[in-house]
Amino acid sequence: MPTEYSPVADLNLLKEFQDRVGYEYYADGFELTEYGDLSGLVAGWSDDPEFTGRLIPFAQATGGGSFYALWRLDDRADAAGLPVVVFGDEGGQHVVARNLRELFQLLGFDAEISVDWDEAYYYRSEDEPHSDRHDEYVDWLDRQFALPVAKDPAAVLAAAQAELGQRFANWAKPFLP
Repeated sequence: MPTEYSPVADLNLLKEFQDRVGYEYYADGFELTEYGDLSGLVAGWSDDPEFTGRLIPFAQATGGGSFYALWRLDDRADAAGLPVVVFGDEGGQHVVARNLRELFQLLGFDAEISVDWDEAYYYRSEDEPHSDRHDEYVDWLDRQFALPVAKDPAAVLAAAQAELGQRFANWAKPFLP
């Protein structure tokens, strides 16, 4: 029996898909990394155990070093329901999705996230080709979760920010330089 990637069933399903098709071939800039690896948080943000104990890094968000993490805003048992935050390689940290499945929909947009101190956003021009395995990812997303691709990623980010953005900013502020 293969070793599971994480204790999060949805991430294990994505890891199986990624292992089959290759990383960065289904969503621009995205790759699952070692689940729970705190080295990026400690090196660039804070080593305070109250900070690192509430964040679970799990994926590269960009080719430049930005990464996604689950935020344990409470003690819910289902980690797939935790908000997803992004930490930018040049600064900025933002809530991008209210849960993993919203992030999965954003990945289907197939654009590398841009992160700065003030905002995070996805952009791709209409004539930009999709990643090589994008269609397979869209099919996987539909088969596994009956979810469509986020056609308007700004709306997904806005909903996550409206619900959780200020709460995350207030929580993170004491730990950040």
